[in-house]
Amino acid sequence: MIGRPLDLDAVDAFVRIAEFGSFTRAAEAMLTTQAAVSLKLKRLEDRLGFRLFERTPRYVELSVQGAAFLEHARELLKVHDRALSSVAGTRQRLTIGISDHVAGPELPALIARMNAQDPKLLIEIRIGSSCDLLQSFDRREFDTVIVRLHDGRSDGEVLAEEKFGWFAAPSWQHRSDEPLPVATLAEPCGVRVMAGKMLDAAGVPWTEIFVGGGVAAVTAAVMAGLGVAALAPRMLPFGAIDVGPRLGLPDLPRLPVLLHTRIKDGPARETIAALSAAFRAAVRG
Repeated sequence: MIGRPLDLDAVDAFVRIAEFGSFTRAAEAMLTTQAAVSLKLKRLEDRLGFRLFERTPRYVELSVQGAAFLEHARELLKVHDRALSSVAGTRQRLTIGISDHVAGPELPALIARMNAQDPKLLIEIRIGSSCDLLQSFDRREFDTVIVRLHDGRSDGEVLAEEKFGWFAAPSWQHRSDEPLPVATLAEPCGVRVMAGKMLDAAGVPWTEIFVGGGVAAVTAAVMAGLGVAALAPRMLPFGAIDVGPRLGLPDLPRLPVLLHTRIKDGPARETIAALSAAFRAAVRG
């Protein structure tokens, strides 16, 4: 006997918990409370007749049955979204700018999740420097931007703070009689300015050995052994090492990830909330 249909909101809550590995992040993405998300999950587990997660005070992990149900749950939500999309009217346009120093390897999955969030939303994403994105936001060219630094501003919501380090390839060795070779993004990158000021203040001679158009290019230069770069660990492939302590380089601060948005309500706000929760989860691990 098939019984009553599944609650799609509960299925959505289950998928978000699985993707974020956190009830808190799932609640943020759904613009609700952790207690409400827990209740949705309990109702779904009661309906299915088995536990979807193994929970301890320190982690959330899919159960065997939960792992088996996850892909079916995702497919159910996709079918639901396609059904809505087939009858959707005029699509609302949502423009989002994301700093290159924030957009990490998880970005394609985040974009896919946002596209599935609301079939009536037409989402456009641009990657750039924090400074340029903030200026464009102030000119109302973006609805929302997610940037790396405050850039002298007091507005914006801090989503998370992320530790930076001086990263190099495992085989790279610095020649002590030469300036420190640094790979950076082009101006007006705020991280580039911050790193240069800290090296100057510490009395470390340095030179730009590579100026790339994006973090991916800088990362490739680092892993090719050209020099070091000030980057967040999640931006680098496995094997890159922080050489700062060995070389006596100045400690880099934890840098904020900030959300600036003029979207206050409606379906677009739910999409922004989901994106914000995803970045919190990615940065904090």
